[in-house]
Amino acid sequence: MSDLQLGRLTLRETQAFTESAYQGWSMHIQGVEVCPLITRDEVWDRFDGVLGGQGALVNVVFEEKTERNGYYTVSSASGEVKDRKRQGITEIAWKVSLQRHGPDTDVDLESRLAGAVRANDFSLTGERWSAPPIGHYAYYTGSTLPSIMTRTSTDGDITVYRGIPSGVNPRWGCDVADFLRGRVRVLNRGVERVGAGHPLVSDGWELSNGLVRVRPLASAGSIEVASFTGGAWRPKAWWVDVGGTQITSWDSASILQNDLERCVVRLAVRRSPVGRAVLDLTLRRGSRSVEGYLQRGDSGTLAVYLAAAETLTNNTSYLVRSTNDADGNRVTLGSARSYSAHANGGITKSAVTALDFYLGTVAGGSSAISGDAATDLRNQYIGALPETVAAVRR
Repeated sequence: MSDLQLGRLTLRETQAFTESAYQGWSMHIQGVEVCPLITRDEVWDRFDGVLGGQGALVNVVFEEKTERNGYYTVSSASGEVKDRKRQGITEIAWKVSLQRHGPDTDVDLESRLAGAVRANDFSLTGERWSAPPIGHYAYYTGSTLPSIMTRTSTDGDITVYRGIPSGVNPRWGCDVADFLRGRVRVLNRGVERVGAGHPLVSDGWELSNGLVRVRPLASAGSIEVASFTGGAWRPKAWWVDVGGTQITSWDSASILQNDLERCVVRLAVRRSPVGRAVLDLTLRRGSRSVEGYLQRGDSGTLAVYLAAAETLTNNTSYLVRSTNDADGNRVTLGSARSYSAHANGGITKSAVTALDFYLGTVAGGSSAISGDAATDLRNQYIGALPETVAAVRR
């Protein structure tokens, strides 16, 4: 047995493997995860991760078969469970089939940016942008070059490319060892999840990209949004308000999307006497803000605002604090649709069933670099496009 890195998973695989070449080059590998060699929770986490990786583009690093390191797509995954809980033994034998794209020296990664900019009430065109993994190289957009900025995250410095020309899908190279750096993560009680099939505890999930961290709060707010600036996390508590009722806890949390470049978590809460409210939170790799989409079944008031009031200036399409806070930053938020400013520092809208918004931080406040100003974050929210990363031969 030897170790295998399959994307975000570390597995124990047998040294034997098979390969086939029929409508593509495929590799078939297998392994076994056993409790008590690792904990029962870890065994099940790895098994759920194997199945959850179905269809994903992954970097694969072998401990022994280094000649086969490279980029693959998980074409199928299965496993057999032998659970003898009374004896404290859980054994899962897994099998994975991988479609081989090639080593990192032969393969480019392509950011496929599809769709249109976010529909808005302010005639804004937004800004097309993307942020590949930390350590990528040779970013290529053809004859029109984007501008470049750097943001410091918990994983290191991540490069953000701004002003990507319309109709272009950027390509870039990346060593397999760097492919995971700067990724977006969904954690459940501190354990990173792979795929969208994992259950989340409503009070113990976390969404993070190394620049923004989102967590649930109890009583002191609905969610906490922290920004990584000056080498530390700087948290802000926010209330999510439905019909004048502040959400003090969530009944459920689930994963809608869990990719390296974008993750979406859905929160739901019951309403009295009947009904529910749903909040989708989206975080992208390299972003300074978290995106929210709040919904209720019937028409009424929806709002999001700071738990500790701050004075924000309303600029029609976004709000921003007019002075630096104690951390040297300025909180900012906005929406693609018209809204009213909330007295606590936030936005509110009446007679609606949905409210879109973003919550972020102007890092550096009055000394923010180009790309981190409040108008830049607003434009990046409007211009953010769905992204799929694919492997292509050079």
